Amino acid sequence: MRKLLIATDCFLPRWDGISSFLNELIPRLQNKYKVTVIAPDFGKLKTKYDARIIKFKTLKLRLGDIYPSKINFKKLSSEIKKTDVVFVQSFGFIGLFTTILAKIHKKPLLRYHHTNEWELFPNSTGVDFLKLPINIGVRLLGKILYNLFNVTMVSSAGNVELLNAFGVKKQKRIVHLGIDTKLYSPESKSVAKHALGIDPRTFVVGYAGRLGHEKDLKTLYRAFVRLAKKHDDVILLVVGGGNPELENLFTGKENVNYIGPKDNLAPYYQAMDVYVLPSLTETTSLTTMEAMSCGCAVVVTPVGFIKEYINDGTNGLLFPKKNSYVLYSKLEYLKQNNEAKETLGRNARETIVNEYSWKKTTKNITQVIDELMPFKKSRNLAK
Repeated sequence: MRKLLIATDCFLPRWDGISSFLNELIPRLQNKYKVTVIAPDFGKLKTKYDARIIKFKTLKLRLGDIYPSKINFKKLSSEIKKTDVVFVQSFGFIGLFTTILAKIHKKPLLRYHHTNEWELFPNSTGVDFLKLPINIGVRLLGKILYNLFNVTMVSSAGNVELLNAFGVKKQKRIVHLGIDTKLYSPESKSVAKHALGIDPRTFVVGYAGRLGHEKDLKTLYRAFVRLAKKHDDVILLVVGGGNPELENLFTGKENVNYIGPKDNLAPYYQAMDVYVLPSLTETTSLTTMEAMSCGCAVVVTPVGFIKEYINDGTNGLLFPKKNSYVLYSKLEYLKQNNEAKETLGRNARETIVNEYSWKKTTKNITQVIDELMPFKKSRNLAK
């Protein structure tokens, strides 16, 4: 069985888009490849994988919303030497040094472009005067790193154009992300709310995922406060963690249910009348797609691939970044128009079921991996 090494700086039990992606992908790959995962040690794993999981301790340091790992270079180098293909998910310490060592050991390198690092890292600091210098530094380093990979998988044609403009000359392949539509499926709103101890008559606005500065959750909170001043039958349901400052923003606040991180987000999406993603930067946003699969009406910013799979007014609503008033207006509209809310939710579910399945995603990813395997490597990919 051929060997695949997955290197990531995001992994369970710390939930975010990359962790969710890997949680779905690893079980689908481990029957075909001998999979080893190198990841940060964020605590005990509740999910069991057949794949080998090698954890590196995190440093007692937080850079914005990022927790760097203490790299065991001897172990990392040894694992890279033994594998056939290296699959990198992110560019924290693990992803960065895995990329460099894989190149030194002349291993085929593959990555999935989950985030625009030149946007993510500056926005994750939450410090305005640092954004420009970090953006410049990440752009310079990113251009070098991106061109070390044989293939970069991206979620959309828009991201191909973005990377071309960024100066990435190596091959890019479009592989849309998938959703487990059986797990993330609609449930009666009344039943789902009751299961969480929420009055079924309450209008629930929700967010799930990592609490990071680039998610711009302060805009969501400001819009919700305005909504709650007008209505006493609304709550904000927030599921996730990752940044103490943002956790405190939602803790102990009136009409706000802050749940913290959860392994299974489906019951929370099912209880939401509206899912909101106010993010400043995304590539795809798995949480938005999961919410759509659960039949939620979604209100999101037009960033990344979102603006391609959301048809404004048909399967979701769009609002401008950092505009809490427009977001409030969209929430008020859906609060007052139940039929419109339900239509958006049905159309959202239909979009995911028809176009974004994990079966298709896995098939496309394994095809790229197989092309990079030494015995199948093509001349084009070898360049």
